Amino acid sequence: MNGSQRDETPVLITEAAPSYEDQYAARKRKYLLMMSMRIPCLILAGVFYQIWWLALGFVLLSVPLPWMAVLIANDRPPLKAEEANRYRPGRSARQIEARQHPVIDG
Repeated sequence: MNGSQRDETPVLITEAAPSYEDQYAARKRKYLLMMSMRIPCLILAGVFYQIWWLALGFVLLSVPLPWMAVLIANDRPPLKAEEANRYRPGRSARQIEARQHPVIDG
């Protein structure tokens, strides 16, 4: 490869997980998002109180949200299954070894 065709993807040098602070912030965002979905469900249940089956549906939808929010927020993030950019010798490295080497007789 010449210089213009070089892969600009950074090479992985560590398999360190995100910091605990970053993980905590992401879990807190997920929890707040799920719990904030409960409020509109309860408000919509109050708005549609005359249509009993729709109001009941919104109430039933809001019941498992706190439980699911706690389970999701307390779950650790999955391990990343990404392909690491590791050094692989190119074709030119194999060509150097594959050619015949001249032998000088003394």
